Order: sequence, then C-alpha cells, then structure tokens
Amino acid sequence: MNAGADAELQEDEAVSELVDDDASATTEEEPTGPRPEWYVVHSYSGKENKVKKNLEHRAESMNMTDRILQIVVPTETEIEIKEGIRREVERQVFPGYILIEMIMDEDSWYVVRNTPGVTSFVGMGNKPSPLSQAEVNHIMSRIESDEPRVKVSFDVGERVRIIEGPFAEFTGVVDTLEPEKGKARVMVSFFNRETPVEVDFLQLERDT
Repeated sequence: MNAGADAELQEDEAVSELVDDDASATTEEEPTGPRPEWYVVHSYSGKENKVKKNLEHRAESMNMTDRILQIVVPTETEIEIKEGIRREVERQVFPGYILIEMIMDEDSWYVVRNTPGVTSFVGMGNKPSPLSQAEVNHIMSRIESDEPRVKVSFDVGERVRIIEGPFAEFTGVVDTLEPEKGKARVMVSFFNRETPVEVDFLQLERDT
C-alpha cells in the first residue's frame, strides 16, 4: 500500500471514530428519568380551591415545583334557569377531587399526602393510580370548552312545558334526554295525537 492510500485510510478511521463518539454522546444526553403523570386526590367537598392553594404553597415551600407541576380543580360553565331567568354558573365537575400533574416518588407523595385537606390518593390500596392519557384528554377538553353546558333539571317521564319556539306553551312528557347535545325529546299532544318534538333544554320548564 502506498503512502497516499495509507494516509487516506487513517483519515477514514479517524472520521469513523468521531461519528461513533458523537452518537454515544447523543445517546447519553437522552433523558431517562421518570415522566410526570396526572393523579387524583380526595379532598373535602366544598374546600377544593382552598386545598389547591395549600398544595401550591407546600410545593413551593418544600422545593417540589420540579416534581409537582400542575394542580387543577376541574370546573365548567353551566347554564341554568331559575325562576324563568337564565344565568351562567361555574360548577365543579368532580366535587371533592383535585387533579395533580406530578412526578411520583416517595418525597412528592409525602408532600401531597400530608397537605392539609388532602384525605387520600385515588388508587388501589395505598398505591396511587395515574390517569390514562385518554382520561386526561377527555377531562381537559371538557373543562377547556368555550361552550357552556346546560343543566338538566328534569327527568325522563316528567311533565314539562315548552316555553320557546314553534311549540311554545305546549305541555308534554319527556321521552328521552341527550345531555351532550343539550336536547330532549318531548311527547306532546298535537291534533289529538302524541307527537315527538325535539327541543333544547333551555326551552323547557317543569309543568307545575
């Protein structure tokens, strides 16, 4: 082998070693630690916001903000009709429960579990169970929705009065309810025949 070929071979080997070293460095830099997940804790019903503040304060004072990341009391806007007046109210989706995004270990568990107002983690036995990603997505889409939900204040089989729309002042019986759509099917007497009418919840009131 001549000197030129030998020098070229040595250069190729040096480049190959550099590539291998870069690949090893890249692999070493990839994070391998535990990932944060969402957990649910029990709290006293009606005290959720106070307990949330307690948790935030504890995470800050115990230097746990790198492991206790988010604390959420799930709420949604709801439309209700009271004495003929419509109003929007904010209500809790899961009374008595708080969601926490956290990296679970003994220290973070201890801080959360011993926060005033927290009674327990949701899980099997003493082991907290994280929410699935599907559960998290469902809850977040519900509480982040811009569309207020309509409160269902009547049941199937109950007599109601239609107060708006083409069938205003008709009375009938609730046949089916579709809370996700905010609609009900009401059976009304129309020309002496039972006729199904689909109406919004907001167009109904109890027939007293």
